[in-house]
Amino acid sequence: MYFLLVLLVIILIIAFKSIKIVKQAEVYVIERLGKFSKVADAGLTIIVPFFDHVRSVVSLKQQTMDVPPQGVITKDNVTITIDTVVFYQITDPAKAVYEIQSLKKGIEYLAITTIRDIIGKMDLDETFSSRDGINNQLRVVLDEATDRWGCKIDRVEIKDITPPADIRDAMEKEMNAERNKRALILESEAQRQSAIMIAEGKKQAAILEAEADKESRIARAVGEAQAIKEVADAKAQEIQMVYEAIRNAKPDDKLVQLKSLEALEKVAEGDANKIFIPFEATGALSSLGAITEVLKDKKK
Repeated sequence: MYFLLVLLVIILIIAFKSIKIVKQAEVYVIERLGKFSKVADAGLTIIVPFFDHVRSVVSLKQQTMDVPPQGVITKDNVTITIDTVVFYQITDPAKAVYEIQSLKKGIEYLAITTIRDIIGKMDLDETFSSRDGINNQLRVVLDEATDRWGCKIDRVEIKDITPPADIRDAMEKEMNAERNKRALILESEAQRQSAIMIAEGKKQAAILEAEADKESRIARAVGEAQAIKEVADAKAQEIQMVYEAIRNAKPDDKLVQLKSLEALEKVAEGDANKIFIPFEATGALSSLGAITEVLKDKKK
């Protein structure tokens, strides 16, 4: 009975040593007698007890590693602190176990030296405006260096760049001054636009007023011209009627001359009317004067 119990315990130990269940997204690196044997994928794996053993359990998931904040010196001799995080994934578990003693330490040290090299070639202002470029350079360098370790660097992100306190205060003052400058520029631009709009409004109002005055003058001139035309037409009709009446009456020359003198007398009335009679017309006028006297004697 004791023997069976011992045998059962030995069988259970052998089964425990032989049967391995690998979780999803993990692999086992199996060694046989101290030498690499195989990589066991997810699922059930049988190994030879006492000969095979699991050297390492490697995760195939994407992993993150925080690089401790590092003080680096820029090209213009300013010491800044950079905090970085690295995203990586193991592609060859055997290389990750056997090619380097500690993969995380290797990535960390490589990231620190690469950051110092890249930042040392940049000015302070350039480090703030070139984060994407720094991230890309870090990823390329780290990916090339860790490829022989069976690791792929997916991305590198700079979480924070911290300048010294005095530099930060100076940058804040400069930022406030720049913000005030932009505010003044925007205010002056708004005032300029307002003045332009007011001037344009006055200009349009003046143009409309001039157009209205022009149209009013034209309308008044047209009315006056129409009135003059109507008066002239009426005078012409009146003259035509008088002419027709005289023509129908068939006056003699003496009567015509007499009527001409009467008309001339009416025209000459007033201080502002001056009539100049040619010398050749004086003879006719003297004859008309004699005729007028004869007519007056006859009336008497």
